[in-house]
Amino acid sequence: MNGVVITGRGGAGKTTLTSNLGVYFAKQKYKTIVIDGDLYLPKLGLHFGLDRPPYNLHRILMEEDLDPEMAVYEDKLSNLFILPGSTRLYDVLNVPPERLKDAIGEVMKRFALSIIDSPTGIPFDTMPLFSISRYQIIVVEVERSPIKSFEVLVKNEILKLKALGDIYGLKVGVILNKVRESREELEKVVEFLEDNVRVNILGIIPFDENVPNSINVGRPILEYNPRSPASKAFAKCGETLERWIFGKSIGTKIIDEAIEEIMERREL
Repeated sequence: MNGVVITGRGGAGKTTLTSNLGVYFAKQKYKTIVIDGDLYLPKLGLHFGLDRPPYNLHRILMEEDLDPEMAVYEDKLSNLFILPGSTRLYDVLNVPPERLKDAIGEVMKRFALSIIDSPTGIPFDTMPLFSISRYQIIVVEVERSPIKSFEVLVKNEILKLKALGDIYGLKVGVILNKVRESREELEKVVEFLEDNVRVNILGIIPFDENVPNSINVGRPILEYNPRSPASKAFAKCGETLERWIFGKSIGTKIIDEAIEEIMERREL
C-alpha cells in the first residue's frame, strides 16, 4: 500500500492533480483509489461526474455501522476507484473527523496506490492521514511574479507544508501547476526549490484552457482531451511519479524536457 497526500494552497490545482494522476496510474494497471480528504470543501467527486453520491466519506464517518467500501465507486472508463465526500451542508457541519484515519486506512489496504486530496493549507482535521501515507506532493501555482515574490510564497506556505510531511517521515516532492512563466523565471523557480527547499521537482504542468472545460463535464483532462498540453504534461508527471514511488531515480533530465516543451509550444 502506497499512500500519497496532496497539499497546497487554495486554487493551486490539488483536486485536478489528484484526479488526473489517479487516471494515469489506473491506466497503467495499478489498482488505484483517489480519496477526497477535504472534509469541508469536497470537490473530487465532481471531477468524475459524481454529484451527491448516496454513500460518501462523510456518511461512513457519521454512521459507524456502514462498511467504508460502500462509499467506493469505480469509474468504468478508467478503472479508477473513487472515495468522494459529501457536498451537503449538513454533512459538512456534522462530520466527525476523529474516525477518518481508521475508516480510510481500511479502504487503502485494498489498493496498490491511494492518492488523497488534502484540504487547503495546513490540514489540521485530516492530519492523521499523513500517518498512513508515505509520500507528500505539494502543488504550487507559481503565477506571474518575480522570483522574490516566489521566495515569500515558499517561506509562508511551502516550507510549512514540507515540515508537516517531514514530521511524519514522508518523502516530499513538488509539482508546479498552471505554469505561464518565462523560461528564465521558471528555471529560477526550479533552481530555488531544489537548492533551498531541497525537494524533488516531480512535474511542470502548463496553464491550459482545456482544463476548466474538462472539470465542467466531469471528466479528467487526461481522458477528456488526451492531446491537450496539460494532458501530455500530466502523463509525463505520472511517469516521473511512477519512478519516484516505485524506487527508481528520476534525475533532472525530465524537468529540463518539461521546461523545453512548454517553451516550444509558446513559439508555435
